[in-house]
Amino acid sequence: MKVNVVGTSGSGKSTVARQLAHKLAVPYIEMDKLYWRPNWQNAADEEFLQQVEQALVSAPAGWVLDGNYKRTKAVKWRDVDWVVWVDYGFCRTLYQAIRRAAVRAWHKTELWPGTGNVESYGRSFFSRESIIWWTIKTYRQNRKKYLAEQQNADNRHIRFIQLRSPAETAAFLANLPEATGNEPIGQPAP
Repeated sequence: MKVNVVGTSGSGKSTVARQLAHKLAVPYIEMDKLYWRPNWQNAADEEFLQQVEQALVSAPAGWVLDGNYKRTKAVKWRDVDWVVWVDYGFCRTLYQAIRRAAVRAWHKTELWPGTGNVESYGRSFFSRESIIWWTIKTYRQNRKKYLAEQQNADNRHIRFIQLRSPAETAAFLANLPEATGNEPIGQPAP
């Protein structure tokens, strides 16, 4: 099973992706870890695409990919089975983004090992690079984008699963059969 978990920053896609990878017994791949370099520098597009491709081909039996990154769509959706869209309401998503940024800044948690990148109150709340500002700016754009992607004929091979609340997410995960590694995972109840 090959799954891309998408959603606006702060929606909870990383949490859902980790849980899904565990349930399906496939590798979890975090796109932010492939993208970010030390001192908040980003990977060049060519390097980033190559790393995404390499991560996906290194797990031919299946994977759960966590992240949006529109420029990677041709690579990540080429063989994807499901796109799981964590699409909670704006207020909940913004609250989660603020809470996460505050906790990370307080604990000075390194976000991606070896990068030294940590959230700070200045960066998280008061700068143009603020994850909170990014959440506000991209929430509506992401909703339009993923609604359109579901209707796009080029994506007929993909099953889109839109999760609108934590309760829907819990039910979705609970309805997935445990993976044994011997049989393909079927379609869960939405």
